[in-house]
This record gives sequence, structure tokens and C-alpha cells, in this order.
Amino acid sequence: MVDVSHASLNYGDLNDARSGRVPVGAVLGSDAAGVVVQAAADGTGPAVGARVVALTSGAFAERVAVDVGALAEVPKVLDLAKAVALPVAGVAALRSLRAAGLEADKRVLVTGASGGVGKFAVQLAARAGAHVIASVGSTARGEGLADFGADEVLIGLDGLEQPVDVVIDSVGGPQLVAAWSLLAPGGSVQSVGWTSGEPAVFPPYATVGPTKSLMSFVIEGHVGPDLAVLTELAAEGALTVEIGWQGSWDHFAEAAEALRGRRVSGKAVLKMSRSERHAPTLPPQG
Repeated sequence: MVDVSHASLNYGDLNDARSGRVPVGAVLGSDAAGVVVQAAADGTGPAVGARVVALTSGAFAERVAVDVGALAEVPKVLDLAKAVALPVAGVAALRSLRAAGLEADKRVLVTGASGGVGKFAVQLAARAGAHVIASVGSTARGEGLADFGADEVLIGLDGLEQPVDVVIDSVGGPQLVAAWSLLAPGGSVQSVGWTSGEPAVFPPYATVGPTKSLMSFVIEGHVGPDLAVLTELAAEGALTVEIGWQGSWDHFAEAAEALRGRRVSGKAVLKMSRSERHAPTLPPQG
């Protein structure tokens, strides 16, 4: 049992609220961080008092029961507000790159690169020695991505002509179709999100030719080991966690509106504790 101090908001949480996948009245949320108040009965997992981060359903609560395979202890030097940004976005970036067969010197295209998954994917791919191409929706949203390891920062896919080996796509729609056409033989597109909300219409024969793959993506199984890797990287300063919106749970509607309106660069983090209330902070838009 975890006493939740922070949660982070993902596009998937907003989609769950609107799509009917989660029943009306059920608790939303996937990313939680806090302190263990009751250890697992079988003696596994962290002890009472441990600071942890978890990927679990029903994260938007004051307390949540978490499978021990779904959490990891947080290093003392890492703020829980930053740790809570890692579960969905960080694990999606890490696992999608792994599934795509990331290797040094491969050309990796990350769409929606200014978002949560995108910024982690850029950093992890660069750390692996790949040539990273970051695609964003505007010049302002591309600021800082070179510092995160992007070799190229593009508005949409303008100017991208050479084939790529890996695509981590969180936009969907026409941009997914365009990315597929840029994929080299043997390459892989990992579809991790669909923030555009637009259909993807492939022209005739677009899928006929040299072997390449378009793979659906979902986080499954125990994520504890991956969360441990991500929190260690963040604690060492090898993985930057950018928080673009932070405030009290009372301001959830503002966080959701900012995220849906693409006014959050990085992650939106909610303070769940009733002991402290903070007005939300959102960096000025360029």
C-alpha cells in the first residue's frame, strides 16, 4: 500500500476518461509516487517507509495498492515529483526502442518529440549512440531538444529525405503514414500513441515492398526492473526529467486542458497530498 504524494498526467488518462475504456466513476491514473505504508504480506517488495514510484491503475488516489512487480524504490537524491514522470512515458520510450532493435549508429525518428515519451526517447536513443531526428509541431516546441541529444530537429517531417531505421511515433494520423514511407528496409515503426486523433490512410501499395514493420505498442508485464533503470539514470543526471506543468490535484482540469492544448512541454505533475496546496506553474510559451 502506497501513500501517494504525486501523480503525473498522460494523454492515455484523458483518453480513458472520454473513451469509455474506464467505467464512469472509476479511479483514473497510471503514474504514482509516494511512500510505502504497508509492505506486501509475502515479504517481497520494499519495506514500510520506502520511497517508491509505480505504474498502476487507479493512481489518482491518496492511497493505492500496487503489485510489487509494478514499482521500484526511488534513489534518495531524486525528487518524487520527477520520479513520478517516469512510469508511462519513460517505460514506453525504453521498451519501444528496445522492441525496435535500437543499436548504435541507427537513424531514429521520434515524432511528438517535445512530449513526455518523445523527450525520453530522444535521450535514450542518443545515449545508445543513435542518430536522433526529433519531429515537433512548432519551432518553440523544438527548443532544448538538441541539448537532450537530438542531432536534427524538424517541424513535422519537412526536410527529411534519407531513410530512417526506427520510428517512435506518438502522433499517428498522416504523420504516421509519412513516417512509414521514410522507413528503410528492415526498419520498424513503433506506434506508442495517437495524439493527433486523425485517421492514418495509406495509399495503395504503400505496404508492398521490402520487409519492414509497423508494430502496435502497449506496456505489459512487470515494469519494476525498467523503472529501477530509469530512476537510476535520472538520479545520476543521465536522464533529464522535464516538468512542464506542476500544481495541486485541485487544479486537475487546468492540467488536462494544458496537456490537451499542447501547452505542456514534458510532463504534467499533480501534488496529491492534502497538507500542501500549490498554484499550478506553466512555463511561458515562446
